[in-house]
Amino acid sequence: MDLENQIIENARQCNEGSFPKLIDTYKSYIFAIILNFIKDYNEVENVAQDVFLQIYVSLPSYNQENFKAWIGRIATNKSIDWLRRKKAKFMDEALEDSVIERLHQDQEDSPEILLVEKERREELYKALNSIPEIYGDALKKFYFYDMSYEEIANEEEVSIKTIASRLYRGKILLKEKWREKDEAL
Repeated sequence: MDLENQIIENARQCNEGSFPKLIDTYKSYIFAIILNFIKDYNEVENVAQDVFLQIYVSLPSYNQENFKAWIGRIATNKSIDWLRRKKAKFMDEALEDSVIERLHQDQEDSPEILLVEKERREELYKALNSIPEIYGDALKKFYFYDMSYEEIANEEEVSIKTIASRLYRGKILLKEKWREKDEAL
């Protein structure tokens, strides 16, 4: 049995100190996979922690096939989950709870629901375009184009803290516009 397989087997048997060795062996590989999906290094570290935890929890059921492919699948799935949650979080924040409740009360995937969702997306874009461009652009780049704080900051030639501030302020302005629109109805 080679050293790599020995480290894996020791970790499977929960031998003391073996899991940190396993992490050290594969952390660069895991980070590389996650970086293909997520460009914000701080978020990459968070997702990597989720991957390591999932490996730890699932290791006893590992079937001794291609370990590298197995952990690669875990890293890929956790990255995709993170991207989905990020988009869902933005939509939840942008669409008020009452709107979401109304959408889910009817049958899902019905033509009426699809039409309402399309109209809401259009209203969201209108609301984004109605707030100052500096905030709307930051929100679009972060949530719709999956750009990290660093990427937006580099593109706009400002600091990362400036982008964080614009995103925070943009969300507040967007919620205010959304409320104004709902009150007008």
